[in-house]
Amino acid sequence: MSTASKVVLGLSIVLTISTVAGVHIKQNWDRQSLREGVLRDLERVERKRENLRALEEQLQLTRQLVNERDRREGETAGPNSS
Repeated sequence: MSTASKVVLGLSIVLTISTVAGVHIKQNWDRQSLREGVLRDLERVERKRENLRALEEQLQLTRQLVNERDRREGETAGPNSS
C-alpha cells in the first residue's frame, strides 16, 4: 500500500469518526434543548396561573373596597339628607 493511499485511508477514517461523533453530540444537544424548552413552558404556565390568581385576588379586594366605600358614603349621606 502506497503512502498516499494510507494517508487517504487515514483521513477517511478520521473524517468518518468525526462525523459520527459530531452527529451524536448534536443529537444530545438538541434533546437537551427540547427538555429545557418543555421545562420553561411548564414554568411559564405556572407563572401565568399565579398571575391570574393574584389578579383575581386584586379584583376581589377592589370590589370589597368599593363596596365598603359605597356603604360608608351611604352612611354619611344618610343622616345629612334626612
